[in-house]
Amino acid sequence: MVSHMNNDRDYIELVEKAQVGNKKSLDDLAELVRGRLYSYVYRIVLEEDLAQDIVQESMLEMIKSIGNLEEAERFWPWLRKIAFNRINRYYLKTQRFRTVSISKLPEGDWSAEQLRFARTGIGVLIGQELKQIIFNAMWDLKPRHRAVLSMRCYEDMGYDQIAELMGSTELNVRVLFYRAKKALHRRLSRRGYGKGALLTVLALFGKMTAPSEAAAAEVTVTGGSAGVGVAASLVGTVTSRTSLLALTAVGVLSVSSVVAPSWVEKTVSLADKTAIVIREKLSREVSVSTSAGTDIEEYWYYYPQGAKGPVMIRQVKLSSQGRQFCCRRLGNDVANYYFDQQKNAIYIENSHMWDRDLTVRRLPTDKAKLRDFLSMVEGRTKAMEYVSSGGDGLLAIVKREGNRSHLRTAYHYNVLDEEYFRYDWPTGAEVVDNRDAMHKRGWTYFRISGEINGEEVTGVGRIPFVYSASKDASAWLKLKVGDGLKIIDGIDGGRVYDYRRGRFPTYPAYSFFNGLTRPWMGLHSIDTVRRDAAEEEMWFETSYMEDSGKAEVILTKENNTLIYTIDMKRDVIEKIGFSAGGRRGGELRFSYLQDVEKAGDEFAEPRVKDSVAPREEGLGVLWLLKLVEDSLY
Repeated sequence: MVSHMNNDRDYIELVEKAQVGNKKSLDDLAELVRGRLYSYVYRIVLEEDLAQDIVQESMLEMIKSIGNLEEAERFWPWLRKIAFNRINRYYLKTQRFRTVSISKLPEGDWSAEQLRFARTGIGVLIGQELKQIIFNAMWDLKPRHRAVLSMRCYEDMGYDQIAELMGSTELNVRVLFYRAKKALHRRLSRRGYGKGALLTVLALFGKMTAPSEAAAAEVTVTGGSAGVGVAASLVGTVTSRTSLLALTAVGVLSVSSVVAPSWVEKTVSLADKTAIVIREKLSREVSVSTSAGTDIEEYWYYYPQGAKGPVMIRQVKLSSQGRQFCCRRLGNDVANYYFDQQKNAIYIENSHMWDRDLTVRRLPTDKAKLRDFLSMVEGRTKAMEYVSSGGDGLLAIVKREGNRSHLRTAYHYNVLDEEYFRYDWPTGAEVVDNRDAMHKRGWTYFRISGEINGEEVTGVGRIPFVYSASKDASAWLKLKVGDGLKIIDGIDGGRVYDYRRGRFPTYPAYSFFNGLTRPWMGLHSIDTVRRDAAEEEMWFETSYMEDSGKAEVILTKENNTLIYTIDMKRDVIEKIGFSAGGRRGGELRFSYLQDVEKAGDEFAEPRVKDSVAPREEGLGVLWLLKLVEDSLY
């Protein structure tokens, strides 16, 4: 907590004088409050320029509206609310996907004393590496998590006050604070810091972002201020609505009161058991013969936008007693991870998961037609239970033990926020980031070159590599063939401009990404291409060159052929060769930009603005062959 008693007394006198038109008092008030307000805003947004803008806007609003403040002693809560509302409006409009560096330490509107303190005082005592760890851990949190941590730990606000500011209930704020602490603990544990470091890190962050050395000396975070109570702990560990209703139904929670029974120390395990019961009630199990003494494996499939949208996959290995010991692989909304248990190392990779036996990855939402065709091409059946329903938030868990298989399904609308889906790697595991610059950024631009039937092909596009990046950097494509044909595709839809024939058909969004890399959808390029082919019942053959790390996929249908070269480590298509009607049609070559800072106007995002309704169905992967045959509609 931070004591602001002296400042608050100074505020009252200055506010009263400013309200009657004393300009010097208004100027003094602005000067007095600026550093404190900047610290408050910066702790939430962690962006220097953004914090400066919000502080400036809030100060202007303060000057304009101070006459409307009815109680001078409520000045700071009033100003804090003005700033919070501006922060909230900003995050409603946009989300940022940038990594904060230590250079982002607040400097913008600070006084000479504050700048001296940031560069001396606690700023010197805390090592550069620890500063980076603390700032990166805080940056990784959601803004609402940083907000509740800041208000509770540094603003000395009660849960009722935070609830009033956020327009929520006290229990919801306690739950939010509980989850914010859990999220911060997870990020610290990945960097080798145990649970006991949480309060220390919160205190250090408060000191590092304090407006002065005197204010930093007053920053303390105690276990009492970090407590949330029994009800919030229970609700925080059971995140689905159904589980929460179940807790209420069995009397763990009630509308008017919370009882702390003798098992209060075991609240987490109780919540886990309750959640398991609910998941089992929602589940459909498929069981055949079992074999004892074998390892158990689980695959978790999460569909935030339904069965036809992106999928997040988590592979978990369990002991024969059903006791989880590690998450081996994870492709979630922000990155792709592999945990090497022997080396106790977590590798962050460019590529999504792919099966080393070169079989096509199946999903529990695959229709029978797709599954049957893949089994026919590969000459073997790959067991996968089918989920018939696929609304938003679908979570399918496939558990295998020898010949026994279980499928559980549920709907969790915030599962990507939940600890159990992300990872359970041991504290102290080494983190090795193998990603290149464009994968660390989460998206990139690409260029297309080549020729089709003797005509030059050029094009550009943008591609997100992970689901989170697709929100701000959505995929799009511009392709030109010769002088008479242009294709654009993106979130607004697809459009063909055939100037030679005067034809301009429209198509559903991303129709012309069929047969191309779509990493933000959660599957490796090699699986995306082959599954696209299987949807059109195109036969395929796959080969992998270990030395080069490249795979070749040959698609054939009747007398038509597509030959893909795929970089398996970068998870992108390098080139596509065409042959239609028994003759060579051409080739498309793809290059991807590691550095996008100097990208020119050629990468301006296209828009399809047309009142003509698009066709109900796209062309599938066959659009590439129709392009060669000059029959693209």
